[in-house]
Amino acid sequence: MKLNIANPATGQQKVFNVEDERKYRVFYDKRMSQEVPGDTIGDEFKGYIFRITGGNDKQGFPMKQGVLVPHRVRLLLSKGHSCYRPRRDGERRRKSVRGCIVGPDLSVLALKIVKKGDGEIPGLTDSVIPKQWGPKRATKIRKLFNLSKEDDVRKYVIRKTVIPKNPEKKPKTKAPKIQRLVTPLRLQRKRRAAALQRRKRTARKEQKAEYDAMMSKLVSEKKAAAAAAKSADKKPTAKSS
Repeated sequence: MKLNIANPATGQQKVFNVEDERKYRVFYDKRMSQEVPGDTIGDEFKGYIFRITGGNDKQGFPMKQGVLVPHRVRLLLSKGHSCYRPRRDGERRRKSVRGCIVGPDLSVLALKIVKKGDGEIPGLTDSVIPKQWGPKRATKIRKLFNLSKEDDVRKYVIRKTVIPKNPEKKPKTKAPKIQRLVTPLRLQRKRRAAALQRRKRTARKEQKAEYDAMMSKLVSEKKAAAAAAKSADKKPTAKSS
């Protein structure tokens, strides 16, 4: 079985091919997201604790979280489900997926390091791979650099250097567009939107007052006309001699 181990702390990832079944038998009957000690895998993994994040069986079908069986099943999947990408709006399809319980029919098991052990593992814990992009949201940039609300977030955006294929051209830098950034223009637009809402509210109140006055006048005129017609009917008619 192949063990695909990722280290989020350093950004590294490495695949280990374990032939002896007694070493990886500790993962049997464990579910996804469970933590397993790695002492039995080898001496280099002593003290390490791994979390199961997924895997594939020998035919290539992926493990799906929430399917509590150690074999393959066919499920009707739609948009929002894992292991399925819809091609059309509203499309559903019955797909074969592997249950989330680890068994001997798996060919690759994906693990994540939760706790680092005693020794270093070459290619997994010995170096740090820098992230290509930094945080994009304004609050997360402030949290990363411990900034206050008075500091300008735009000065602390992590830029990425792009080296062109043509060696004669100069390298360029790219920066992500900051999301949820509060600027004076954003505040001005917010004030304008609030003023428009207040203006619409006042106009609706005035229109309602005019409509109520018109309806009350119309009702009073109808009542006066009905009363005049009723009084005209009650008048005695003069008899001819």
